[in-house]
Amino acid sequence: MKHLFVFDLDGTLLNTIADLASAANYALAKLGFAPHMEENYYQFVGNGIMKLFERALPEGSRTADNIQKMRALFVPYYNVHKMDKTQPYDGILPLLQELTRRHVKLAVASNKYQAATEQLISHYFAGIPFVSVYGQREGFPAKPDPLLVRQIMHEAQVNAEETLYVGDSDVDMQTAKNAGVDACAVLWGFRSEKELKACQPRFVAKKPADILQILH
Repeated sequence: MKHLFVFDLDGTLLNTIADLASAANYALAKLGFAPHMEENYYQFVGNGIMKLFERALPEGSRTADNIQKMRALFVPYYNVHKMDKTQPYDGILPLLQELTRRHVKLAVASNKYQAATEQLISHYFAGIPFVSVYGQREGFPAKPDPLLVRQIMHEAQVNAEETLYVGDSDVDMQTAKNAGVDACAVLWGFRSEKELKACQPRFVAKKPADILQILH
């Protein structure tokens, strides 16, 4: 029986790609670099914003200085525009409501920076009682390091066998493996079914309602 469901954020709970692409392209343009098509960002995201900037910059310009300049431009812009086009995926809110009704503990473990993670969750899922909402924080390793999931399990007082990690990327699947918990790959997010199945997740969900079948 699963008593704790830990969700990734971008590509799992929320479709954030348009606002992430817009903010990154804004920063690139300010630095004199060419923007990318929105669909390119599906492969850029997943490992936190610093890795996003590195991937978005031209190959010969991926210096520590340019990455920091990207951050300085991206964060203020994204803070203002992060809800312009972002929306929960169809069926996500009913899923979270039903899991809550069934007394399943819910949490978020994201590589998005902490402030934005908290703001997006409180805005789009105000009525959902998450036990923990964690993004990337100073001094804490990013996923796929398992520390974040282990911290959530400790706070929820739930063991690994009772925990399910739900995400849309290879990073998420590796996070679950590193934490010793079962993984559910979702097919509506930012990565392909082929890429996700290559990670051999315990479960695969084609739509949010499928996740309810994993409770037992």
